[in-house]
Amino acid sequence: MPERRHLIASAVVVFLLALLPLSGSRYAVDVATEVLIYVLFALSLNVLIGFTGNISFGHAAYFAIGGYACAILLTTYGWPLLFALPAAVVLAGMVAAFVGYFCVRLTQIYFAMLTLAFAMLVWGVAFKWKEVTGGDDGFTGIKLPAVLADHTSYFYFTLAVVAAGIAALWTICHSAFGLTLIAVRENSVRTGFIGVDTRRMRWAAFTVAGTFGGLAGALFGMYHRGMYIENAYWTESAQVLIMVLLGGIYSFVGPIIGAAVLYLLQIFTNQYTPYWPTVLGLILLVIVLVLPDGLIGLVARVRAYRKAWQRT
Repeated sequence: MPERRHLIASAVVVFLLALLPLSGSRYAVDVATEVLIYVLFALSLNVLIGFTGNISFGHAAYFAIGGYACAILLTTYGWPLLFALPAAVVLAGMVAAFVGYFCVRLTQIYFAMLTLAFAMLVWGVAFKWKEVTGGDDGFTGIKLPAVLADHTSYFYFTLAVVAAGIAALWTICHSAFGLTLIAVRENSVRTGFIGVDTRRMRWAAFTVAGTFGGLAGALFGMYHRGMYIENAYWTESAQVLIMVLLGGIYSFVGPIIGAAVLYLLQIFTNQYTPYWPTVLGLILLVIVLVLPDGLIGLVARVRAYRKAWQRT
């Protein structure tokens, strides 16, 4: 069970977010909705990176699969949201399980490059299968239930789904399964010696990550009323990877902070300059050279210095 202070802090954050529409700013509500989606996306990737130690360059594939599947089921086939959303998430998880079956046979850079190869395959299908996905024109005009047509109602829907997703991921990552993943990350050889099927554990983690990535993609597609091939491209995977690195890969809260900070920084930068890719490159340099443990590591370092200074 989480500590009481963590539960209180989480409840306060959700309560404050729930009060956001009362500010009367549609812009703030829209930004918060998108931040919530990317928070869930980053947390799903961190199951692979932070808890399993595997770098994925193709996580956007499951984000796109969830988004496209939900959009097609809602619009083309007229499914109700109650069935379309779970079906899209299950499909993303199934594809992740299929891809992961092959990827977990490799490690380190070979694992990362194979995830990228499968992701580009998904991008190619979305680009070429124009009759279904819309190709480079995108799949637009997604139909939503009338109750979610308003931006405020969709914000509350996203808040509820993301909060439930974060709670589920927290439970998974702090269960015996999650602790075993950490053991695999720290020393897969010793973990295998005590009888753990390390390849199967990595496969399960891959499937979990893809499933929740698909959920984030479904929310993204409905929010934007469309899905585009850019959502499956490797740059989308790189962006969420930087979010995780910026927040801190060995912390559950780190990707939440990283996703929020990076997305808000992108909005702020684009308001004043068109050189966001340059700024993103500088951020990546700072992470690699100065903040290898991310913002969470920086906070821990400041606390350690403060305690040392107080002792002296």
